[in-house]
Amino acid sequence: MSDAPILSVPARDLPVPAHLSPEAQAMLSLPFGESRDYPAVEDADAWRKMIATQDEFMLSMMADRAASVEADVELIDVDGVRVYDIRPQGHDPADDRVYLEIHGGALIMGGGAVCRAMGLNSLTHAGARMWAVDYRMPPDHPYPAPLDDCVGAYRALLRDHAPERVIVGGGSAGGNLVAATILRARDEGLPLPAAAVLITPEVDLTESGDSFATNLGVDGVLTSLLMPANLLYANGHDLADPYLSPLFGDFSKGFPPTILTTGTRDLFLSNTVRMHRALRAAGVEAELHVLEAGGHGGFFGMAPEDGEITREVRSFVARHWG
Repeated sequence: MSDAPILSVPARDLPVPAHLSPEAQAMLSLPFGESRDYPAVEDADAWRKMIATQDEFMLSMMADRAASVEADVELIDVDGVRVYDIRPQGHDPADDRVYLEIHGGALIMGGGAVCRAMGLNSLTHAGARMWAVDYRMPPDHPYPAPLDDCVGAYRALLRDHAPERVIVGGGSAGGNLVAATILRARDEGLPLPAAAVLITPEVDLTESGDSFATNLGVDGVLTSLLMPANLLYANGHDLADPYLSPLFGDFSKGFPPTILTTGTRDLFLSNTVRMHRALRAAGVEAELHVLEAGGHGGFFGMAPEDGEITREVRSFVARHWG
């Protein structure tokens, strides 16, 4: 048990800021979901059942929006890795830019149809052809299988695309795998992509940051810590290993320009802020955007404030593709 000092604070009510849009205020006024009870790490059947339930819920939340996106989608096999190849309608075949999208879902959820829907919903960030990696996940495929798949997809892209025509991006757990993929690809001698996009990234599986305490019970999306899922994913490996917690990586050896986004109520606020500082300390071009009162994932596209973040990401991506 940590012997670090503890500051006790009084219980209090949190007002919804009046300066937010009506849509954002409505989102923040919704009742919180219950804290998640995770199965025992060794109970694979219970994890499969929980993951299936959560995937069904996530798909119901995003299916309509994904269906409205005008794009052609093909499920392809890339050296044994499942990838959704998503091309905006009217895509110019001569346009060789590719956005490698790595989906979120606590490193255990978001595969299959959910991965497809997440890719379509993230197409606004890319503005170009996208590869959405449907990587393997626990309990059947813990670390390093998910990272292997992401690195494999990136390696395959480089066979036909110059690295400066590839941008890698993802949110939450996807942000973890984006950073880990770049670190491992770099360590294996592969060239760096043009840029990285980290949306409220889960880059510290040790959960050592300040906001894991200060924003617990404040973030209406992540209502509990994710340590059981982190341990399931890690499969006995050290959570502080940079391929598991990229925050602890050595960025002085090279890392691409990066945009990071979060919100003041995000449980992963510390993850994002600390990652930004670590990149800056290593001399990496990095910009940080913090959404006022935003929880994990902002306002899920339900408020105009989300558009501010989308515009920043699109501008960053366009600038680094040239």
